[in-house]
Amino acid sequence: MADNWVKAFQSAQMIRAEIAREILEQNGIAAVIVDKKDSSYPIFGMYEVHVPASDLSQAQTIITNEGALNESE
Repeated sequence: MADNWVKAFQSAQMIRAEIAREILEQNGIAAVIVDKKDSSYPIFGMYEVHVPASDLSQAQTIITNEGALNESE
């Protein structure tokens, strides 16, 4: 991964991170999920969706416009 990758979305729920990743990939943006959950205490930490830095603003716009991801956790 030669590009600089940055966090575009985070959630405490893996399914929401997976949905965000899938939506971004359907819109032509490469995305990966980074598991930041604590292995000893899984109530701490988040699942983060990272995208190339060059695609961050477009990714944030797509995520913001996606109603299913905007609900509070």
